[in-house]
Amino acid sequence: MSSSANPIHVLVAGLGNMGRSHALAYHQNPGFEIAGLVNRSKVELPKALAGYEVLPSFREALLELRPELCSINTYSDSHAAYAVTAMEAGCHVFVEKPLATTVADAERVVACARANGRKLIVGYILRHHPSWMRLIAEARKLGPPYVFRMNLNQQSSGDTWATHKSLMQTTAPIVDCGVHYVDVMCQITDAKPVEVRGMGLRLSDEIAADMYNYGHLQVIFKDGSVGWYEAAWGPMISETAFFVKDVISPNGSVSIVMDQAAKSDDIDVHTKTAVIRLHSAATGPDGRFLIPDEDLQMEGEPGHQDLCDREQAFVLKAIREDINLDRHMDDAVQSLKICLAADESVRTGRPVKL
Repeated sequence: MSSSANPIHVLVAGLGNMGRSHALAYHQNPGFEIAGLVNRSKVELPKALAGYEVLPSFREALLELRPELCSINTYSDSHAAYAVTAMEAGCHVFVEKPLATTVADAERVVACARANGRKLIVGYILRHHPSWMRLIAEARKLGPPYVFRMNLNQQSSGDTWATHKSLMQTTAPIVDCGVHYVDVMCQITDAKPVEVRGMGLRLSDEIAADMYNYGHLQVIFKDGSVGWYEAAWGPMISETAFFVKDVISPNGSVSIVMDQAAKSDDIDVHTKTAVIRLHSAATGPDGRFLIPDEDLQMEGEPGHQDLCDREQAFVLKAIREDINLDRHMDDAVQSLKICLAADESVRTGRPVKL
């Protein structure tokens, strides 16, 4: 294994939007050295990555290049198998969300990491965003029980709609995007989820008959907190209130106020917060509010590539400093469990007890 003086050799599998961004993060960070790239088909790469060999087979690349870290950014249905293969070969693993497409597979990956003493980091990019970290901290100050109101709808067309259709071959929008925001809910409340409900609708003939591109989940927590998350993809989706990030408690609320000019298919919009608004419920003897709302201006926010750079810097730190990732891994399984329960509820029409 690398000493702190030597770069960590990384194999990057999957060169879609996230895979390319993570590969750029490794390329730019002297703590890493890219051993190779993997993609099943030919893909156009940014100039910075053009010098690296692109291999078609993950398993062959793993055997041939013997990396110390595997970065898995392929379609969701291959995440678990690739992660287990890599860890059993002695690699640490970074895997894009969702960790797997079933709870059993997610638990199998975590068990493999523990059994082999490998680091497993799941791509929850919002955990590395200073504004989202501030939102979580401010919400926790308010105290439970909470109402969580969250969505991320995307009016997609052209290449973005093509990407969404590819993703929906294996994963519904409320699972693919939902794990991020359900993870935020779980970080704020710390309470166990107890029941999940979901509903969804297929709004396009361009996706499989058993897939839906509009989904809505509701989750109930043991402390009484409740939350909903909505996700929708496609050319028919409205941009009205497409980005809602709102946390309410008996003591007030904390909300992200989005720039009115923002477009729903802009990848940077998915993480930018613009303004965090703090509202106190405290009132005086006359029943009027005692404290005016406070707007925290989130200036100089990291863009999408900056966030990927931060995320991979954390991966480097986790490996070199032997950071305990037990809570990180358990949280990844829990948020996936909630989103997959919602998907089950959509398909069965019944609530799911956890």
